[in-house]
Amino acid sequence: MAMEEEELLGLYDLMGALLDDFDWAQAHPQPCTDTPWPGVQCEIADGAIFHVTKIHIGPDIVNPPCKTSAQLSSSLHKLPYLKFLSIFNCFVTSPVILSHVAFGTLSSLEHLALDSNPTLTGKIPSSLGQVTSLRVLSLSQNNLQGNVPGELGGLVNLQQLDLSYNNLSGEIPEKIAGLKSLTILDLSWNNLEGQVPCSLGQLQLLQKVDLSSNKLLGRIPPDLGMLKRLVLLDLSHNFMNGPMPVTLSGLKQLQYLIVDYNPINSGIPLFVGSLERLTSISLSGCGLTGLIPNSLSSLKNLTALSLDNNSLIGTVPSNFGSLPNLDLLNVSNNQLSGELLLPEEFINRLGKRLDIRGNNGLCTSKETYKKKNVSANPETPSCLDTIGSGEHNNCPDKENQDQSKGMQYSWIYMFYYYYK
Repeated sequence: MAMEEEELLGLYDLMGALLDDFDWAQAHPQPCTDTPWPGVQCEIADGAIFHVTKIHIGPDIVNPPCKTSAQLSSSLHKLPYLKFLSIFNCFVTSPVILSHVAFGTLSSLEHLALDSNPTLTGKIPSSLGQVTSLRVLSLSQNNLQGNVPGELGGLVNLQQLDLSYNNLSGEIPEKIAGLKSLTILDLSWNNLEGQVPCSLGQLQLLQKVDLSSNKLLGRIPPDLGMLKRLVLLDLSHNFMNGPMPVTLSGLKQLQYLIVDYNPINSGIPLFVGSLERLTSISLSGCGLTGLIPNSLSSLKNLTALSLDNNSLIGTVPSNFGSLPNLDLLNVSNNQLSGELLLPEEFINRLGKRLDIRGNNGLCTSKETYKKKNVSANPETPSCLDTIGSGEHNNCPDKENQDQSKGMQYSWIYMFYYYYK
């Protein structure tokens, strides 16, 4: 059993263009039947012919290291049975222009991963849209430029699309709605502009959407609420504005809601408290106003809640202390005030992961301070330090001013339970 000559020569050309020079043909005259090459797999067809179906090149594979002048061979089209191609951290010195590579003839390719190649540059070839067998397309951590080609919308079998950490620009194409099998979409850390297309809501199998660290603007599309299987939604570090649409209340499988550093400039939506599977909420730097909804205390799976660098008022709901899995609570740099009425055990458990700094009127109780319940976080202010100082007399001495305290916070509790 042997390989067809043209396919064999195509493999030699590809490996010779990528890896340190030596005579591949002499070392492995029949690479599928001799000692197998690390990172290369073959399959038998018709009981007699071997075909190369998998090539994996990178530091984690025990084959010769990539040469400094590594290139993608134009002979790639001679491997028509190739199903899996992964080249990781190989193009690090000499520029490799991806748009010069003809992928359209690789009709069997299911998995294409060209990741962590800092000198892989150029545009994403529109010919990739012809490889309808693709299930995974990962071009992450490269130096790719240009638009996301609309032709990729023709990849009806694609399950994972990762174009993160590049220099892509332009708008997210509406034709992305053609990716009906997609479960993971990661376009983070690029320079994408415009609005998030409403057509994303048509991709009913999506479980992860990461569009963070771009230049996206406009409202969060209400259509995203149609993604009933969504587990992670990350829109952080963009320019998206306006309140979060109430349709997101339909994301009952959502575990990670990350919208940091967008000019939302509204209150925390009450529907967030109904998303029972949430484990992490991050709404830092969103210009949030109003009170912290008490309904968040019903999220028993919550492990991290970040509401820092906003304009929230009122106090921290005491019911947060009953959240059994909460391990990080950051409400620093807001306009919170009053006494931090959280259980001693909760405060001790979180320690420095409880951050209330930058709220001049917020403090821990005198009794809590005496018991050193905040000793794990020495930067947490104590009411003991503020009583009688004339600076922040927001937490009266409970021993002498219980009545004053009740009057002082009656308005907070009135509005607090209104928003509950």
